[in-house]
Formats: sequence, C-alpha cells, structure tokens
Amino acid sequence: MDTNDHTFLFSPPDDKLLLTSRRVHLRRLYDVLQLSMQRGDIERARRAWAILARCKEVSWKTSWTLSIGLLDHFGHKTESSPAKIDYLRMMMLQFPEGKEQILSELVHLYILAGRHREALDELEFSLPSFPYHDNPVLHIYAGICSVFAAQFSAGGFAGEDDMQRVDSEMLDRAQIFFERAKSLDQDNIVVDSLLSMVSMSLETSRTQANRSWRPRVLRKEHLR
Repeated sequence: MDTNDHTFLFSPPDDKLLLTSRRVHLRRLYDVLQLSMQRGDIERARRAWAILARCKEVSWKTSWTLSIGLLDHFGHKTESSPAKIDYLRMMMLQFPEGKEQILSELVHLYILAGRHREALDELEFSLPSFPYHDNPVLHIYAGICSVFAAQFSAGGFAGEDDMQRVDSEMLDRAQIFFERAKSLDQDNIVVDSLLSMVSMSLETSRTQANRSWRPRVLRKEHLR
C-alpha cells in the first residue's frame, strides 16, 4: 500500500512526518476526532481522543487545547466550568513549558465564572516573574480583575466608612496593570479605553469621597 496516496481532512501538529501504515490510521482517527467535534458528537470525539492520547506518536501534553475543547463542548455549553479549571491547573504542573499560555486560558475561565479574586491571586503570584512580567494580555486581565474587585468592594461588602478607600485602592491597582500593558503593547487601543475608564472612575470615586466627608465635619461643628 502506498502510504503517501491519502487525503486527510485535518492536519495534526506533526503532519510533516513521513507517513507509515500506523500513521495513516492515526491520521484517520484524528479526522474522526475533529469531525465529531464539529458535528457536536462529543462522545465519539472523546473515544477517538482516548485512543490517540495513549499512542506514543501523540503528545497529549502539547495538545491540551484539544482536551479543553472536548471539555468545553460538554453538554453543548461554552462557558467556564470547574472541570476545565481543574484540568488547566493540573496542566500547569504537568506541562511547565506551556504554563504562560495555560495561565492566560485559566484566568480567562476564572473571569467567565465570576471568580475574579482567584484570577487576580493567580496573576499576582506569577506576574512579578519572567516570562509573565512581559505579557501584556496577563496585565490586562489583572487590571480587569482589579476593576471587578473594586466594584465588589463598593457593593457593600466593605464597611461604610472605608468603602470609598477600598474602591480607590483597587482602581489604583487596575491603573498600574493597564499602564504596564500599555508600555508593552503601545498600539493596543483596548488598553487606552480601559485606562480612560479607570481614570474617570477614580475621579468619580474621589469626588464622592469628598462629598461624603464634608457633611460629617459640619455636623461635628454644630454639636460643639
């Protein structure tokens, strides 16, 4: 059988390798996997991947995005899920070479799930070190999470007296993250919009803080 006389629908990462009879079967199985995912037949896709992941020719670690895709289509849903978050946390340990990209995806899922504090904790732990420190996307995520944290604090979970102080602190941190992202990616117009939004929010927050402080001073003077 001429192993070069074959037509495949999809190309795996190692499609430039010389075809053998075994690789032809693996390529067919890869086609089944991808076609099943596109058709929404996730159970068939998972069975195909379960076979491929056990083959020595397939690097299941570098194919982590494919595994996420299988989890992502569970129940025909595309939102975040605990299963995907747990899987990515495991992959950060199993595949350190791809940790930067995995961290970005993990933080994205945390944000989709509304778990902004956990996302911010992950980022604050990693951002001071290389290569994360030079990743503008991670700094944008950190700024967004800080904005959400500021809104959360201002929603009544902080004490009434220090509500504005907590809000301003988180917004200041968001501004720092956005400014770092801007320095790394100066042509990013999204960062410009985020910086403008934070600046306006900080100005509003400080104005409200001054207004809420002045009546208290007046009341104390009237009591004397």
